[in-house]
Amino acid sequence: MTVLYEHPLNERIRNYLKLEQLFAQLNSSQLLDVHLGHPVYFNALFSVVDTLERNDIRGDLIKDLEKLEQNLVLWSKAPDINNSALEDTLKQTVELICKLKGNAPIWCQLKEDKFLSSLKQRFAIQGGSSTFDLPQLQYWLYRATKTTSSDMQRWSALLHQIESALALILKFTRLKAEFDTIITESGFYQDNGEGLALLRIKVPKDADYFPTVSGNRFRYSIRFMLPCNESGRRYSNQATSFELARC
Repeated sequence: MTVLYEHPLNERIRNYLKLEQLFAQLNSSQLLDVHLGHPVYFNALFSVVDTLERNDIRGDLIKDLEKLEQNLVLWSKAPDINNSALEDTLKQTVELICKLKGNAPIWCQLKEDKFLSSLKQRFAIQGGSSTFDLPQLQYWLYRATKTTSSDMQRWSALLHQIESALALILKFTRLKAEFDTIITESGFYQDNGEGLALLRIKVPKDADYFPTVSGNRFRYSIRFMLPCNESGRRYSNQATSFELARC
């Protein structure tokens, strides 16, 4: 058993990974009772919208999907390729490009929703989402489960194109490299990061150390740390074995 750590080497992948985690929270919170899951759901929903507003995520996804489309066409000419799976992926890629290139992103409807707008400002304040400050939220929470579930599914559906494109891009980004076993004598490793977008690090689950990464698309370093009650963490100087995929 291993623990997987991932570290982005550019801002585009950093935003993608943040959104991936937010979508995971968005989806998992809907499986909980609405009274327990709604804080996670709304915090994740508003964070996704803020990230999309502050960054040209749609533009980045379109560019990456177009590159993927070109690669899929090239791969289709290779011998011993699974044409059926490739054609399905190519079809999905082209459909997502067309949808994302539409006139207005459908997720913008979330900004126009009056109920969500009334919650968003309060959720941005520490402790501001208390029900005594948001009677409209209390009212919504005690409506029929079918109604609240339908609302949450409807809001999430407006982000489906972004989520699907994101999942496809990250899938193929991660498939670019296999894991290599690396042993470092001092708990420190560095290498050239040129052409890389993502580092994936596997450490044994029972290991008493964890990796911290710093770097960019030119160079990166991995330093392994040990938990420390006094300072929170301290450098590990011991020989360390780990697996690394350079994507």
